[in-house]
Amino acid sequence: MISSLFYNIKQAFVQIFRNRGMSAASIFSILAMLLILGLVFIIVVNINLFTEIVKQDYDQVEVFIVDGTSEQQVQEVKAQIEAQPGVTSVEYRSQEDALKIMKERWGESGYLLDSLGDNPLPASLMISVESLDDAGSVASFAGKFDIIEDVQYYKDTVDKLTRITHFLQIAGMIIMAFLVIVSVVVVSNTIKLTVMARADEIHIMKYVGANNWFIRGPFMVEGIIIGLIASLIAGGAIALIYKQIVAAVGDQVFAIVSSPLISVQYMTVNLLIIFVALGCSIGAWGSIVSMRRYLKA
Repeated sequence: MISSLFYNIKQAFVQIFRNRGMSAASIFSILAMLLILGLVFIIVVNINLFTEIVKQDYDQVEVFIVDGTSEQQVQEVKAQIEAQPGVTSVEYRSQEDALKIMKERWGESGYLLDSLGDNPLPASLMISVESLDDAGSVASFAGKFDIIEDVQYYKDTVDKLTRITHFLQIAGMIIMAFLVIVSVVVVSNTIKLTVMARADEIHIMKYVGANNWFIRGPFMVEGIIIGLIASLIAGGAIALIYKQIVAAVGDQVFAIVSSPLISVQYMTVNLLIIFVALGCSIGAWGSIVSMRRYLKA
């Protein structure tokens, strides 16, 4: 068993070296597919995270209060809103609280708000609802009061983000499927050249009683090695690219949407696992396709 494995690995490297031009083409084909897949994966995963955070943090309706409104008026409106179905709590947020929260969201750039002079942010009521489905009716009710200047809620935003996420997932799957097919064809053509060059040797091996899997072994290992090389290169490249993206825009993204990007370590580990599994599978399947004309299943 072990001797057979070493034989397959040795023959695989010999075949890769003999057809190094086509082997390189196969590696670059799989590499291109994995890089595109990795970028799509990064986008989809981060949008998924952002969408989930929005669902958790924005299950609220924010109503802005007209400047100069008395505390008694605010409390009366607050009590009526609290009594509405679907409302879990109502919190008063002063102008000072609103400015403090904005400074925290801006992070290191928060000091820029100190130059505003008078605080331009209005006071508001933060209405927490049981679900975003309740937000529409609660917003309509709250908007009827004279002291309410504007109403904001985020159901439409969440719905749009969900649709974008689903679109990206479907588009990513279509692109990946197309690139996988192209990669399998390129790998199978590469290995087919080796098979054609060793046709006589294969016939002799079959004549003396070698089974199909013994003959197929080196070619499958060749495809797996090609896929493994491409996946490791792609994993390293994506890790470097994503690290630069996080370093360049990670803080700004957090300040704007209050959502961090997925960590580089988590993304790299998971992408590398996916790349290795997918790259090796493409290589192995390419070798199987190339051998079908020469061996009976």
